[in-house]
Amino acid sequence: MNTLYSRSIALPLVGLLAGIGMSATQGCDNDLAAQCGLSCDSEAFINGQASISGVASIDAFFGAALDLDATMRGVSGELRAELDAIGASVGLSPGASGAELSAAIDAHLGLYVDGGLTIDYQPPRCQASVEATLSAAAECDVEADPGQLTVSCSGSCAAEAGVEVDCGAEATLMCEGTAPNLECSGTCSGSCVADLTAAASCDGTCRGTCEAGGSTMDGFEGRCNGMCTGECAVDVSAGASCSGRCEGSCEYTAPEGGCEASATAHCEANAGASIECDAGCEGTAEPPQVSAECEASVDAKASASLECTPPTLAFGFQFNGAAQGDLQAQAEFRAWLEGFRGHFGAILALRARGEVVAEAAGNLAAAASGAVQGAVDDLSASGDLKASVGAACALGQLPAAADALASSSGALAGNLTASAEVVAAFGG
Repeated sequence: MNTLYSRSIALPLVGLLAGIGMSATQGCDNDLAAQCGLSCDSEAFINGQASISGVASIDAFFGAALDLDATMRGVSGELRAELDAIGASVGLSPGASGAELSAAIDAHLGLYVDGGLTIDYQPPRCQASVEATLSAAAECDVEADPGQLTVSCSGSCAAEAGVEVDCGAEATLMCEGTAPNLECSGTCSGSCVADLTAAASCDGTCRGTCEAGGSTMDGFEGRCNGMCTGECAVDVSAGASCSGRCEGSCEYTAPEGGCEASATAHCEANAGASIECDAGCEGTAEPPQVSAECEASVDAKASASLECTPPTLAFGFQFNGAAQGDLQAQAEFRAWLEGFRGHFGAILALRARGEVVAEAAGNLAAAASGAVQGAVDDLSASGDLKASVGAACALGQLPAAADALASSSGALAGNLTASAEVVAAFGG
């Protein structure tokens, strides 16, 4: 699987090598180029340099390839680190496969709970940098007017809290943070707490008095397998309503006067609408109009800027007979579960980001044999000596770009596969 994925990036670049090789040698006398002081740096790409041909639209391709290579390696390494951390918590050595991790996690859960562990969550929230997208467009397409470049967003655009914000007729101003007085009129992520003045069952953490098995425990905090009096705190994933106190994060429609300074604010596009963004876009971002040879490079730069936030996880489990009467075992499991929460949430966010950059890498490879090929052909056919040398320089660096993308995409594909097996074990 990794080999096929790597070839999907490498093969179009190999085709581009042949195409540029034919065009770059036309009209370019090597001796004359040397006399004019025109030469190529044979190690430019591997040294992190994107200015290779001297033409913005072609060099933007190399810049995007450098960014994607670094991003894919970073995401792959972070994914592996999170997988290894989970593996270490269940007795595995680093580098375990997805199947090995899933089996070890299942065995560990069997020591404490019946029926396994359920995990409820919303998809990770990802936001691309509008600034990075606009900057990439302006750098690649020199004919574009920077003042006219905009990004349309079908989702939400970040806004500044604590100031008056006008989202226009196509969007609604939303706030996210601690709910006023902990009363969430929108949706809650985290812990929803209900007051229990009379004994009742609690499908969460009981804080107060727990009556179970014929005994009464005051000052109790934990899972009560009986009746609870006091407070019941239930973990809820993003998008859930909370009739009690939201002790996590609440997303709600902004009151008159806007969001509080401590909250984050964003303009949420109405159904079917797109709004212009000048900050971060969460959702589907439509990049600005640029020349054909710049489209994939701009998309790649935007994808490399993507940041994804781990979602709130809501766990469900039932202690088995051995653990029900063993408070030490319950404490051990809850401590393990909190560590697992952080690693699993991070994996979900990294997977979301990794899938986007992997797709962008494939699109960039396709552009190399299409629109970028055309730009190089035009460069070589211009009759300009400097331009022809620039085309030859681009030709010389394409193998390095192809190798880098093939290597990083292969490593990322392997860790995406392993993480997918772990996530699938919990119904994801």
